[in-house]
Amino acid sequence: MRNDLYPSRLGNDAELIERKDPVIYNRGKMEGPLSTKDLDSYEDNGFLMLDDVFSDEEVNIMTDQLNDTLAKEKGKKSDTVVLEPESEEVRSIFEVHKNNDFFSRLASNEHLVKAAQQLLGSEVYITQSRINFKPGFSGKEFYWHSDFETWHVEDGMPKPRAVSCSIILTDNYEYNGPLMLIPGSHKWYVSCPGETPDANYEQSLQKQELGVPDAENLTKLFEKAGKQIDTATGKKGMVLFFESNTMHGSAGNISPLPRSNAFFVYNSIENQLVEPYGNAKPRPEFLANRENIKPLEPQKTFKEKAGAK
Repeated sequence: MRNDLYPSRLGNDAELIERKDPVIYNRGKMEGPLSTKDLDSYEDNGFLMLDDVFSDEEVNIMTDQLNDTLAKEKGKKSDTVVLEPESEEVRSIFEVHKNNDFFSRLASNEHLVKAAQQLLGSEVYITQSRINFKPGFSGKEFYWHSDFETWHVEDGMPKPRAVSCSIILTDNYEYNGPLMLIPGSHKWYVSCPGETPDANYEQSLQKQELGVPDAENLTKLFEKAGKQIDTATGKKGMVLFFESNTMHGSAGNISPLPRSNAFFVYNSIENQLVEPYGNAKPRPEFLANRENIKPLEPQKTFKEKAGAK
């Protein structure tokens, strides 16, 4: 039986476990755009917001491509298209780095890939991609969770050696359901109560009820952060990198303004998925890539081949 350093969903017990792995791996091994100050901030807080990655022209191209993709996929019956609970509004479209030429190029953007390499200390690949939409008035909340908890238990990710990259494609305000993050929470792993049934993802992608922290341990993380919660607010085009074990969530959007982003999960090539550490069957490929894994080759631009004028 495997030695599991990050057990979870083993019944009614919940526990706060100190992280057993580095936050930044092989620091200094890989060259990239992140400064020492950037790396220090990420290591301390578990996330990093950058506002100088893309030009206004590039942001407009990305926004147009996102809206075009939404228009093409809306109304389709597909496993990769997830709707909002109790409505026909699209919540997420998965596997865009495989199914969409533009987002494939964007996922390989030199700045993004090299930043991920700096954080993970190795070559990287995409283990999950999606574009997210939180429509005005009806976009639902997403409760507090650590992505690594799900990826470990349901997908078999061995270590928290992955980083999520969110490219913000609508202005994010305090009132339109921005991502909230607890600084420093990545240094602790919350072993969550419950047991995972097969195909849990069919429900959890709309509303996550398993793999969420209990109130007591969530409060402990909040107190360890100096009773602080940060929000990913700012203008469209900003890029948020956050560590796979950072506790995060978002409130519902009851404002008139939608919130959208492109989302890529970069995993270390040395941290590929194995059998899930929970008892359920592995989630489908569109949620957890296992096939034809190879390192990403950084690309300098995506504009010309995306049809920019």
